[in-house]
Amino acid sequence: MSDAPATNSDPRIHPTAELKSCRLGRHVVIGERVILREVTVGDFSYFERHGEAIYTSIGKFCSIAANTRINALEHPMERVTTHKVSYRPNEYFKFLGVDQAFRGRRQARSVTIGNDVWIGHGAVILPGVTIGNGAVVGANAVVSKPVAPYEIVAGVPARRTRMRFAPEIVARLEALAWWDWPTERIAEAVPDMQALAIDAFLDKWETLPRE
Repeated sequence: MSDAPATNSDPRIHPTAELKSCRLGRHVVIGERVILREVTVGDFSYFERHGEAIYTSIGKFCSIAANTRINALEHPMERVTTHKVSYRPNEYFKFLGVDQAFRGRRQARSVTIGNDVWIGHGAVILPGVTIGNGAVVGANAVVSKPVAPYEIVAGVPARRTRMRFAPEIVARLEALAWWDWPTERIAEAVPDMQALAIDAFLDKWETLPRE
């Protein structure tokens, strides 16, 4: 996959990546040896190398670092064995099919990731977790509980380290929802994203008319 800027909005998928039943938004980048199964990825979001996800909805402008695992595999601990022989016996015995009930249980415990979320290197997101807009997950964290919008979590298990912004700033950012702006408006806002303090950015762009 070339590092050159995309000339259109089509997703860029590394030839070693494996995708099945996925929906990708505009400007999405899927890196080397990423494996995705039944995953929706929003506009401008990207996966770095060796990431994996299944049964997951990912918002726009998400940055997903290398070696992450989203909706990590669940095993049936209540059964006599946790081995996949009980839920994917078809891999061993041609006359036995996939356990559709267990597959449905996995699909029901999907992961939802908001917009502008940064997931650090090697992080693991467990089944059923919801991560809010603007949140940050630290490297090698194991996330087993919901993460609030603009919350920073780290550790095993992941716990809050701090909030990115004060509550009133978080509320204004959620209301602004800049990730849903037209591409041209986002491009116009980039210099201010680079130069302005968060409150100054909000003061300016909250008052500008929306197209």
